[in-house]
Amino acid sequence: MFKLAAIFIFILNYAYAENIDPYNDNSQYAYGENVGWINFEPGVAGPNGGVTVSSEKLTGFIWAENIGWINLSPQAFGGVFNDGYGNLSGYAWAENAGWINFDPTYGDVIIADDGEFSGWAWGENIGWINFNSASLYGHAVKACKVDFKDFAFFAEYWLESGSGLPADLYGDNTVNLLDLDAFVYEWPYYCPYAWPLK
Repeated sequence: MFKLAAIFIFILNYAYAENIDPYNDNSQYAYGENVGWINFEPGVAGPNGGVTVSSEKLTGFIWAENIGWINLSPQAFGGVFNDGYGNLSGYAWAENAGWINFDPTYGDVIIADDGEFSGWAWGENIGWINFNSASLYGHAVKACKVDFKDFAFFAEYWLESGSGLPADLYGDNTVNLLDLDAFVYEWPYYCPYAWPLK
């Protein structure tokens, strides 16, 4: 039992690492008419390494080629918040563009149950930022969530033994009830760091 508790502590400690584009299909882009594509997973190491979505907030940095870095968790205004149901509010800050409102009148950026963003953010100096994937030429912003696809992948490994099994969440080289317990603990939250089932 101590080992299981240690795993949960490990998962919680790293729950705020970048978790955008879970299937590596470029689900990391929003679009601003006046600023171009905005990348939520810019792929650089260090503090500007991308965005982490949790049930409480968004943290990290996004990159826009025409305006530079956008900070989702600036000290002033507290950053961008998640109400636990995917409804975002608050402000991001871009040094070259000013404040960006994630809950403007007639806008509202929302994260659906599958992790996909929709809606519009507003920046006084840059205009609207579109998160609606249907109008973004196949692009979207999607956060990793533990869902039925993960469960199907998990089930493929049920009762297998050996090293390196993605479903061995407990770390004892066997996929069994201890791993199922760890899986259920994460259901249906945003993925913890290095979630192996995506």
